[in-house]
Amino acid sequence: MRRFWQRGRDEDHVSAGEAAAAAAAAEPSPAPVPDPGAAAFFDVDNTMMRGASIYYFARGLASRKLFTMRDLAVFAWGQAAFRVRGAENSGHIGSAKEAALAFVAGQKVAGIVRLSEEIYDEVMADRIWHGTRTLALQHLDAGQQVWLVTATPVEVARTIAHRLGLTGALGTVAETRDGVYTGRLVGNLLHGPAKAQAVRALAQREGLDLARCSAYSDSINDLPMLTAVGHPHAVNPDSDLREHARDHGWPIHDFRTGRKVTMVALPAAAGAGALAGGVAAGIALRRHYRGA
Repeated sequence: MRRFWQRGRDEDHVSAGEAAAAAAAAEPSPAPVPDPGAAAFFDVDNTMMRGASIYYFARGLASRKLFTMRDLAVFAWGQAAFRVRGAENSGHIGSAKEAALAFVAGQKVAGIVRLSEEIYDEVMADRIWHGTRTLALQHLDAGQQVWLVTATPVEVARTIAHRLGLTGALGTVAETRDGVYTGRLVGNLLHGPAKAQAVRALAQREGLDLARCSAYSDSINDLPMLTAVGHPHAVNPDSDLREHARDHGWPIHDFRTGRKVTMVALPAAAGAGALAGGVAAGIALRRHYRGA
């Protein structure tokens, strides 16, 4: 039974990765890419952006009355717990999957794209790590493609990539029919091994040499993606990834300030935005119910 479950989970990773690669669209380039055989892949949450991008998107929906504050609090704590545990068991994946589907079921794709653009400008833009963006721009200046790779819905991920001037994004793909989300995913969440599969599938499509490619992440959960390329980097790493990077001589970039305070207040790999936002939402809820 365990072997059957593992095989099913591996198939989910493959299908999620292939779906993400199939949905990936590069931004139009005005000139030929000087180095078409190499690319850089960046995780988003706590790597390119402070906190969790999906939480910020949820917060933007809540401000528009499309997502309740109670839902936001529950979702925020769930996201934080999922990242803290770093465990990919069926229960945690199932809960995260249901939360992701709750955002889009019955919504028009065009509407979600428009909202993601608005919410990025309102909430996310100021949370981009300038140091990480500089690393991405260095790859672009070298004539390489730069892709975001994230469990965030691909429509949100594309908006982030477009706003940052990157090549494109690999994200979780939701099924659509006649321009409306069905409430089902294509494959599974783009998380852990699925990210590596997506990178491999994209590399095959784009003719990339993975030995010449780079990858950047903050989390030990992204080890499959980091080891799929020739040049892995740790960015704002959790303790496990920092140790692994040191043991293997990988470059470590830390753009955080007040790191000791952050690490005491936040367990390793927790989404700062998700956890802090969850606290704020929980306080707001308690005040509301008390009539404050």
